[in-house]
Amino acid sequence: MNSFLAYFRLMRAGWVMAREGVVASLPVEGLRGPAKLGHRLATLIARRNVQRADRAERLTRAVERLGPSYVKLGQFLATRPDVVGSALAQDLSLLQDRMDTFSQESARERIVGSLGREIDDLFIEFGEPIAAASIAQVHPAVTSDGNGTRKVAVKVVRPGIRKRFYRDLDAFYLVARLAERLAPATRRLRPVDVARTLEQTTKIEMDFRLEAAALSELTENTRDDPGFRVPQVDWERTGRDVVTMEWIDGIKIADIKALEAAGHDLGHLSEVLIQSFLRHTLRDGFFHADMHQGNLFVDESGTIVAVDMGIVGRLGKKERRFLAEILYGFIRRDYKRVAEVHFEAGYVPAHHDRASFAQAIRAIGEPIHGQSAETISMAKLLTLLFEVTDLFDMQTRPELIMLQKTMVVVEGVSRLLNPHFNMWKASEPVVGDWIARNLGPARVVTDIKDGLHAAARLAEQAPEIAARAERFSEELDAMSRDGLRFDEETAQSIGKAEARHSRSGRIALWVIALTAIYIAFQF
Repeated sequence: MNSFLAYFRLMRAGWVMAREGVVASLPVEGLRGPAKLGHRLATLIARRNVQRADRAERLTRAVERLGPSYVKLGQFLATRPDVVGSALAQDLSLLQDRMDTFSQESARERIVGSLGREIDDLFIEFGEPIAAASIAQVHPAVTSDGNGTRKVAVKVVRPGIRKRFYRDLDAFYLVARLAERLAPATRRLRPVDVARTLEQTTKIEMDFRLEAAALSELTENTRDDPGFRVPQVDWERTGRDVVTMEWIDGIKIADIKALEAAGHDLGHLSEVLIQSFLRHTLRDGFFHADMHQGNLFVDESGTIVAVDMGIVGRLGKKERRFLAEILYGFIRRDYKRVAEVHFEAGYVPAHHDRASFAQAIRAIGEPIHGQSAETISMAKLLTLLFEVTDLFDMQTRPELIMLQKTMVVVEGVSRLLNPHFNMWKASEPVVGDWIARNLGPARVVTDIKDGLHAAARLAEQAPEIAARAERFSEELDAMSRDGLRFDEETAQSIGKAEARHSRSGRIALWVIALTAIYIAFQF
């Protein structure tokens, strides 16, 4: 039944995309056979009044018709240009996550259900919603803590959003599985893993306790950082469906005229923004992954305040070293070292020729060195790098793609503040300090300390590892003596899987028939 509904929802989504002209706006180059025929049919199906709209407008209309789950899917795919391509990712990044508000009564019910306390016990005042997105909406409120009152922002989950998301998720997984089965070239991008990542990130985003924890962690990391902070969390009034944080009175960072009128130094703000992002990335390995203009404010003191931490990124020590070494290699024009770093990290398969890969890296680096420092974009460099590595079968690294996408956004905001922004000069203090601490002699000391800790943990686990090895040896002996046997439950599972496979064709025919009926009644 679930498979049937997934097919039906997929067909409906395809119909909406075709009617709104999204499919017709996709490039036709390289399409063959059924794909080319499908594109022609979609062009015929498209409504006449969408032909004058650009692709971003068509996407917006289609997503609005399909609902909040598809808004979230579009936003997620905007961070994955490796999957949908740079042009389409750019269009998706323009999607506005603005939805109709839901009633204050529903918001109150969600808060009481999540916190187990009445609204009057939690807030002195609780206002009407001021903004609504696909997952939640925000209310202004006032609290009292015995030392006076303070204004707070209360973010409340949208009723029914989890049920709707998981319902639509079946269709997303279906598309991913079909892509892997019918288009072998997409397997390098691991579509099912992409769907799984979407599921995981959205699960986290819909649990506001985790967003509060992210705010708390970033607060600790940036306590001594100049010019940057995030809102304080009110843990007493935070739960799974609601998060309460300090109200930010500030100017949106995109409002250049207001910033200038308030006397803020735009050049200084642009430097603080990029340095803060790089500091979080390299030093902490934990960064705000949704730092667009709408989530950044400048308070009265000139401090940048970042809000809405539903999406965050993490980089391990290996990934941070990889990032720093490739940036350092490009600065020194050491393309051989940049290539070696990719192979050492295991990102490029060992069967490729390192010299050829270094040649491809040089094709990126040399044009950049011919430009003035003000026009060199670190984000563009990473974008070109990932495009080249695609030619060498580099496996998709979601954490690096998210980093690259966030860097594009942050660098764009910095250049909005200061069109003559020198990315390399602003980055040098942070990147240079990290390289000195982690890629020089200090790296050897750190690696020795990490090795000793790992050895100590291994020694603690030695008895358990030995016991597991003994059990595994005994099981191998038993299999070699008695042969491999399936228990009854495993055999039944295999039989059911085969039965599902044989029914898939019949289900597809039923879906097509019912979708045709649905279309007839809708249009």
